[in-house]
Amino acid sequence: MSLQVELVEQSFRGIQPHADSFMNSFCKNLFTAYPETKPLFENKNISIQKKKLLGFLVLVVNNLRQPDVLDKVLRGLGARNIKYGTLPEHYPLVGSSLLNTFEEYLGDSWTPQVKQAWVDVYAVISPIMLDGADYSVAEIALPTFSVKEVEQIELIERSFEAIKPNADSFVNSFYKNLFAAYPEAKPLFETTDMAVPKKNLFNSLVLVVENLRMPDVLDQVLREWGAGYVKYGALPEHYPLIGNALLITFKQYLGACWTPEIKQAWIDAYGVISQIMLDGANYSAAEIALKS
Repeated sequence: MSLQVELVEQSFRGIQPHADSFMNSFCKNLFTAYPETKPLFENKNISIQKKKLLGFLVLVVNNLRQPDVLDKVLRGLGARNIKYGTLPEHYPLVGSSLLNTFEEYLGDSWTPQVKQAWVDVYAVISPIMLDGADYSVAEIALPTFSVKEVEQIELIERSFEAIKPNADSFVNSFYKNLFAAYPEAKPLFETTDMAVPKKNLFNSLVLVVENLRMPDVLDQVLREWGAGYVKYGALPEHYPLIGNALLITFKQYLGACWTPEIKQAWIDAYGVISQIMLDGANYSAAEIALKS
């Protein structure tokens, strides 16, 4: 099946300024048409569930052009969804409600072509998630986090939410900061259309932040990224340069909200992420330390 990626991306951009309202309408449409789905959300913070659903849409749309990455994430999500009581028969109900909500918000822009593009996407991602879900397994253990880890994940999530509205400006500033502080990084981007790495950078940040609570899924993706970056000339010594440029840019955009606690949360996260990517790259004796 050939996916109409550009139509999906363009239509989703029309939704993003109304993200909170869109998710409220989606849940309303889902529960009204299919009240049998309500138990999936019982005893859960509905605002968090809405945020996760939106994050799922962002992750899918941002990675339609990276099917290998998306495939692994979707399989992991499918496996996780079993624990929350999701059954195969719930998938078409969610898909139908999504289509109804898109039609509600896009109005005249919800053309037959756009609708078919979303139908095709959902027809692809649903089987992948179902394939990742092993319904013969009665229990799937969810990862457990210490109180400190939960607090740090929440700090990262909240601080990143504050960055999202300025995504384009943020990535422009990141590369400006990177090249200003570390001009030796410039050769990595020679003969490259900078629009591509800028988009990939923010998409990668979205994917990482949205999957911090699913470390097994994230681990797989990060190892593949690490292995893939080797062919582009990335070396172990480049990782701390990128990390420091990220810290500088976060401080620049978060201002007074860039607290010592948030800074440490990002330092700790980047340290773990870097090491997993380096393990995937299989550098010999790779050592990395994020300079704060």
